[in-house]
Amino acid sequence: MFEIVDKKAVMDIRELVAKGEHPRREILNFIKAAPVGTIFELHLPHRGEPLIANLQALGMNVVVNELEPMHFRLMAVKLNEL
Repeated sequence: MFEIVDKKAVMDIRELVAKGEHPRREILNFIKAAPVGTIFELHLPHRGEPLIANLQALGMNVVVNELEPMHFRLMAVKLNEL
């Protein structure tokens, strides 16, 4: 579902969320399995507070940008093994 290219994983889940899917568990499992140093860029149709809280609970700092209405980008780097 997701892949890492040059230490960066870009995950655009806006369409999945629009269909009523909530792939938070899949995202978190992917992040946990990814190598340390991976940069994660997640695109969502809303701010994604529950996902932000989960990432912070894993010890990751999350930067959130609203790129346009209904398009938020979350950026985080995996710094430690989880």
